Amino acid sequence: MIKYSWMLLLFFMQACSHNPPMPTVDSVDINRFMGKWYVIANIPTFIEEGVYNATETYVKKENGQIDTFFEFNKDGFDGELVKYNPLGTVIDDSNAIWTMQFIWPFQADYRIAYLDEDYQVTIIARTKRDYVWLMSRQPHMDEKKYREMQQFIVNLGYDIKNLQRIPQSSARVKGL
Repeated sequence: MIKYSWMLLLFFMQACSHNPPMPTVDSVDINRFMGKWYVIANIPTFIEEGVYNATETYVKKENGQIDTFFEFNKDGFDGELVKYNPLGTVIDDSNAIWTMQFIWPFQADYRIAYLDEDYQVTIIARTKRDYVWLMSRQPHMDEKKYREMQQFIVNLGYDIKNLQRIPQSSARVKGL
């Protein structure tokens, strides 16, 4: 009986446990944030396995929601072009906390945890600390900056053993 009580207690402790809040940037100028971002690295969702040339483009709609265009080549630079069009919704006054809806009615947590002052590099994180995206306005990031951003992701509470760099082709960037 005691054995089962401990197991039940452990189950409830695990069920009640949660991650600490995910810090976000203080404020986002939503209009400056719009546009194309290159995914430099991520801890991928199941749809992001084997991605090349991944980009995410944000377009603010008249109603304030964000049209999102996530595109990548599957399994190689010349692989099939895959496109997703989730809908983003800003849910706080800082513009740093969003939901992202791929399929109605499910909405995913989306938090802008890092954004440099020039709006050139961002880190999108989740409270669960399961997925993360490092993105840049440029398709490539120098190694020093990448290591700095990698450490930032660790400091957010992520285990980055599954962080993967996303190959970006210069030909696609130039539109060739």
